[in-house]
Amino acid sequence: MDLKAYLEKKRVQVEEALEVFMLQPEGLLAHHIDAMRYSLFAGGKRIRPILCLAVCEALHTDPEPYLRLACGFECIHTYSLIHDDLPAMDNDDLRRGKPTNHKVFGEAEAILAGDSLLTYAFELLSEPIVGNGLQPDDQLEIISLVARAIGPLGMVGGQSLDMKSEGHKISFETLRYLHSCKTGALITAAVQTGAILGKADDEQFAALTTYGKKIGLAFQIVDDLLNVEGSAEQLGKAVGSDEKLDKATYPSFFGVERTREMAKDAVDGAISSLINFDTQADPLRELARYIYYRKK
Repeated sequence: MDLKAYLEKKRVQVEEALEVFMLQPEGLLAHHIDAMRYSLFAGGKRIRPILCLAVCEALHTDPEPYLRLACGFECIHTYSLIHDDLPAMDNDDLRRGKPTNHKVFGEAEAILAGDSLLTYAFELLSEPIVGNGLQPDDQLEIISLVARAIGPLGMVGGQSLDMKSEGHKISFETLRYLHSCKTGALITAAVQTGAILGKADDEQFAALTTYGKKIGLAFQIVDDLLNVEGSAEQLGKAVGSDEKLDKATYPSFFGVERTREMAKDAVDGAISSLINFDTQADPLRELARYIYYRKK
């Protein structure tokens, strides 16, 4: 399949849906909504909502009725990037080749823009969908698993552990747990949401959960590699920040070559987990390979 064409088609679909569902900068809160939209529409691959939609398709389910829910994942991801870039966190000046949110709107407004994107995501996830077979119990399960993925035992907890670990020697087990929370949990939740929307049975849900965890691991390992080997032009942000902040990474534990092998192993494991899915799951297989070969 032509993954490039598939990703572009889905990216446009997500972008158009975000335009429909996102608030417009009007009235007294126009400046605040501008700050939300600035980062939300600053570019990006839209991988998390695309994964949700692709899983639906792998289960022979039309994902279009669920675009609003998929957009919630992009709002959550964008909020996390805004907060990651803050002076109190990674203190980055660039994101996707543009000034970071706090550089444009100020630190306080950037914090509030992130807060609003996170909260608005749950508005998108919780609004009832009528006439498409999504039961309230299923929607509640989606909201619950997303909340777990991004809370104290997920993305936020992972970020806290990451900050606490700067400048300290940590074990590889701690690093692996940190990555599974900070990066892997939201990716896995996007996959699991697609599985629920596609009415996966228990075996399919377990296989897709394994897929989500494996590609989440691969994504973070490749991020670590790009921070060592990538260029600012490709990444749209500064490189070498992990070393400057004295962060533990896969390359710092294993070196570049072994780290690259570990990323490949994670991708191979993700693809293997889909052995019982037909060609409708080919986009998921190709997405796993894309994560390994990406340059930004």
